[in-house]
Amino acid sequence: MNTPAPKKVNLALQGGGAHGAFAWGVLDYFAEDGRVDIDGLSGTSAGAMNSVVYAYGKMKGGNEGGRKALENFWWDVSEVGAFLSPVRTLPMSAFWGIAPLQTLTYTLFDSWTRTFSPYQFNPTNYNPLKDILSRHVKFDELDKCHDVKLFVCATNVRTGAPTIFENEDITEDVVLASACLPFLFQAVEINGEHYWDGGYTGNPALYPLIYETATRDFLIVHINPMERADLPKNANDIMNRLNEITFNASLIKEMRAIAFVQKLIEKDWLKDEHKDRLKNIRMHAIRADDDMRDYSVSSKFSSEWDFLTELRDLGRKRAKSWLHKNFDKLGQTSSIDIHEEYL
Repeated sequence: MNTPAPKKVNLALQGGGAHGAFAWGVLDYFAEDGRVDIDGLSGTSAGAMNSVVYAYGKMKGGNEGGRKALENFWWDVSEVGAFLSPVRTLPMSAFWGIAPLQTLTYTLFDSWTRTFSPYQFNPTNYNPLKDILSRHVKFDELDKCHDVKLFVCATNVRTGAPTIFENEDITEDVVLASACLPFLFQAVEINGEHYWDGGYTGNPALYPLIYETATRDFLIVHINPMERADLPKNANDIMNRLNEITFNASLIKEMRAIAFVQKLIEKDWLKDEHKDRLKNIRMHAIRADDDMRDYSVSSKFSSEWDFLTELRDLGRKRAKSWLHKNFDKLGQTSSIDIHEEYL
């Protein structure tokens, strides 16, 4: 019996610091399962790192190469973070009743970065992620990566607009720009322009997948919860919720535009000469709001291996469940209602 060809899908990966290990788990399970083939990968911040590391690993060693590359990358993040992460599990946490990820070290770190800019406390502009990326991806070879189309989003500081970098344009600096939190790192200069985290304008950016790929199935891998039932009232909870809303805002805008185009097509409101210019996208999403709500913004800076693999395993679990429920819908229909889920 012939094995059916994998179904093509575009993946859009949100950013969210260490929470990106959840998307690592999704990619890991898909590569292990083998029933879907990733055509385009649009990633922002941690999503950009997952994208380029996976694509490079897959180029070198197929699906297993992609899996191994991601594991090695996140292990390296954990090793380096053991010395540099602002989040620590303090020995006295259990005695005080303080959750391990809500530590004094993070509170001090947060206050510090709101008082001093990275141009003051980090004048040499040291970024440990640069060395980590260089150890796991040979960026001058990404233009040879033809199996996966890459799209990395960064925010142009001068214009406030998103900038999309593709395979042949992606360098270490591009990925660092996509993950450049302005209170933590100096803006990254690329070709005379300066960039901050892409999450402010495209988290993740969907439009390059629409314009640059033929695949019509789009799967968004969420990191930031869309909804919270409880009203935040203390300072940490308020800041956490503002962070989530900010980094979901651009996605909601793009989903509104996609819903509008879908309506034009479904209602047959287009002139015949314009019908071939619009693509009716089949939308899908892996969300773990119930699980990710348990993690605060401080945990995005945690690099402990047990925590990262916990998120990876959660991502694998969610990917397995999603494929079981929705694999037959790929190539046929959307598995989510955009209005109900996003608008």
